[in-house]
Formats: sequence, C-alpha cells, structure tokens
Amino acid sequence: QVQLVDSGGGLVQAGGSLTISCAASGGEFSILQLAYYHQAPGKERALVATITRLGSTKYTDSVKGRFTISRDNAVNTMYLQMNDLKPEDTGDYYCAAVPWWGDSQFPGEYPYWGQGTQVSVSS
Repeated sequence: QVQLVDSGGGLVQAGGSLTISCAASGGEFSILQLAYYHQAPGKERALVATITRLGSTKYTDSVKGRFTISRDNAVNTMYLQMNDLKPEDTGDYYCAAVPWWGDSQFPGEYPYWGQGTQVSVSS
C-alpha cells in the first residue's frame, strides 16, 4: 500500500513561484508513475503533469513552460516547481501514483492519492 503526503502549498502573488512536494512511503517508489492534479474552486480535478518511472514528463497546455515536474528516487519524493503563477492556478493540488513499468502515460485512474495541498495566487 502506497501512502502519499502532499506539502508545500501557500499564498503567492501572481508572477511568483512555489514548489510543492509529494512524499511517498509503503511501496517501491522507483516503479511508480506519478502525477499532479489541480482542483480549482468549484471545478473538477484535472490532470496537470505526469512523470514516468524513467523520467518522461507530460504537461497540460496551460502550464507548459511554467511548471516542472520532477522526482528524486533517493528520497521517494516528487516535486512540482511552479513559476509565473497566475490567479487561475489557485486551488488544491493532489499527487497521485500508480505502479507502472511502461514509459508511456498510464491510461487508467490512479489508485493512490495524497491529501492535497492548497495554493492561492493573488492578483
């Protein structure tokens, strides 16, 4: 059973930067495909970025060039560096994980989730 703990959220001004983290335990981190989801106020959760076990990344169009997803297998942690933040980036960010050996994007629903961390971007 994989446990995920989100952290690092906070309040930042538009144009600022923030890095959030997701610490994993209870499983073999190196074989996990990882993802970050964003849930804006009043909206459904949406996929923001993914990183495969081999380090391949993919981003939704709205964050390309601004956000960077990364992982450190030595400390079982994933990061999302968010630059040039916009008010529409406000919301809860959730990490998710699935054991997935392929380097392709996992096609199903992630079974493991963090509790979320809140990011607020003021204009």
